[in-house]
Amino acid sequence: MSVTLIGMPSCGKSTLGVLLAKKLGYRFIDSDLLIQEKENALLHDIIENKGIDGFLKIENDVNCSITDSRAVISTGGSAVYGKEAMEHLSTLGKIVYLKIALPTMLARLGDYVHRGVVLPEGYTLADMYAERSELYERYADLIIDIDMGDINSNLEKICDAVAERQK
Repeated sequence: MSVTLIGMPSCGKSTLGVLLAKKLGYRFIDSDLLIQEKENALLHDIIENKGIDGFLKIENDVNCSITDSRAVISTGGSAVYGKEAMEHLSTLGKIVYLKIALPTMLARLGDYVHRGVVLPEGYTLADMYAERSELYERYADLIIDIDMGDINSNLEKICDAVAERQK
């Protein structure tokens, strides 16, 4: 059973994903890196050159192509816009929403343009947060609030929740 991590940009999907994969003895897959490899370009360059819709199609296609049954999959924050991909990822195992508060995201995010954050024209980061929060909750099998914990306590929360769901 794979574990797919979803959540806001900067919530720690990649960092916690690597640690979780090591702890479970699973492969680690970062879908943002798969997108960059496929397109031979950085995320922000793909968004700039292909537009948001073009990027989201690529992201959806890449996430639909993941087939590993024993992996921790870290998705990009915009993965939840791909209905087909989210339905596909749910067939591989559990989807875990790593939830953080808006102020935490804003404090961590930094230069969101160069991070490749999908933000439609006219949207604020708060607009994005509100829209995506609803989608994350819709697709999640597990919601884990990691806003206040440190990396080790958050890793334990995820491990405990995933183990409980496997029973």
